[in-house]
Amino acid sequence: MNRKQLYDICMEKLKISGNEDFEFDALCIFQDILRDKYPLFRSAEEVGAECEKTIRDLTERRCEGYPLQYLLGEWEFYGYPFRLNENVLIPRPDTETLIENVLEICRRQGMKSPKIADLCSGSGCIAITLKKELTLAEVHAVELSEGAVDIIKENAALNGAEINIVNADVLKRETAEMFRNMDIIVSNPPYVTAKEMAELQREVRYEPEMALYGGEDGLDFYRAMTSLWKTSLADEGWLLYEYGDGQHSDVEKILTDNNFKNITLTRDLAGIYRTASAQNRR
Repeated sequence: MNRKQLYDICMEKLKISGNEDFEFDALCIFQDILRDKYPLFRSAEEVGAECEKTIRDLTERRCEGYPLQYLLGEWEFYGYPFRLNENVLIPRPDTETLIENVLEICRRQGMKSPKIADLCSGSGCIAITLKKELTLAEVHAVELSEGAVDIIKENAALNGAEINIVNADVLKRETAEMFRNMDIIVSNPPYVTAKEMAELQREVRYEPEMALYGGEDGLDFYRAMTSLWKTSLADEGWLLYEYGDGQHSDVEKILTDNNFKNITLTRDLAGIYRTASAQNRR
């Protein structure tokens, strides 16, 4: 069977399954398995039996709702490659807003070598991207899941990023006490509410619950981390969060109640309030 014939079969299966991105997903699978960025340029080329079976198998799993990013085992974030498995949340373009916020603060404040801690680091995409963009920065990735820590190590090596990886619970005081005079603390913590957890899309249910569930109203981590990690920040240091749609006012109030100043809420590319940055005030 040639590439075009197999591609049409796979694309049709994905379409019938209800996948709205059926063309894109089929192309990604072909690119990955055939190791060819433009697999349909040689549409008449025969596909080997082993590759054909793998492509069909991956297509079937995608039709069942298994996330494309996990199928491929690698995904791009801010232009850098990141390896993934079910131990970590899939990096999303929304989170790139958080990267832009940090970089803007560093430019504005003239910080060339900031001390940065990334809490609930997951795949390490935030910590590693910041290290790549701010080469003189001292960057720490703090993560509780041992499976995720293994992925962070892989991704740091993959991207040639020298960061400090700490396997610890960000909600424990002894963890926060390991860090002092940080210029920037950044986090994309779990923020899905109990109601939202019960209504998760089929694909999202494959992602780790501990990286998603943020308590009844989704704000447990923000309440705990804001007060706990405030003393880990330098005077005038910055705390930055990503949060869910509609949570901006609650996150702003948590920051205000903890005596932070210069609070800025930023929208993502979809126009949704997505991140908050705030300056420490002792």
